Amino acid sequence: MRQSARPPRAPPAASFARAPRWVRIIGGAWRRTPIPVADVAGLRPSPDRVRETLFNWLAHLRPDTASLRGLDLFAGTGALGFELASRGAARVVLVEQQPQLLRQLHAVQSRLRATRVQIIAGDALAVAAGLPGASFDLVFLDPPFGAGLLWPAIDAVGPLLAEGGLVYAESDAAIAAADAAARGLQLLRSARAGRVCFHLLQPRNA
Repeated sequence: MRQSARPPRAPPAASFARAPRWVRIIGGAWRRTPIPVADVAGLRPSPDRVRETLFNWLAHLRPDTASLRGLDLFAGTGALGFELASRGAARVVLVEQQPQLLRQLHAVQSRLRATRVQIIAGDALAVAAGLPGASFDLVFLDPPFGAGLLWPAIDAVGPLLAEGGLVYAESDAAIAAADAAARGLQLLRSARAGRVCFHLLQPRNA
């Protein structure tokens, strides 16, 4: 979700390209609706082809979209959460702490009349600690790359997953199946698009 929106003129090899000004919802009731990408340091929306692949995975693993309760813990533009809501999810919670991004999330929510979307302002891990247990079927985790938040976030959302719940995680390095297993998780799917690695995980006892 977060990555520098204004890279230096000669970026190092590990840098990412400048974020687009808009991303689009790719499926569901709000298909092709543009979502603005604010000029905020660290903002890196999930690319269209990554979201398309993710929702193809979900169509096979959790086709019961209308019953899903989703949590987008590092919401940013809200592209992942609004995409899920567009496809008919029962409830979607977006968590963000940056004021400009919060304003844009509320603006998109209002424009779409997204009554099943709830926006919570606050630190992702602190908010996660206060949410009811077993209250989500799908959690999106796309923390700022290089901030060391991925595994703390994965640990934090474990208690929030309902039976059969899934965790989607983006990172700048692939998650090894052994590392997932060490935390009681099964790596169901994984792929790479450019420098973005994305994964679908599930508790082994699910």
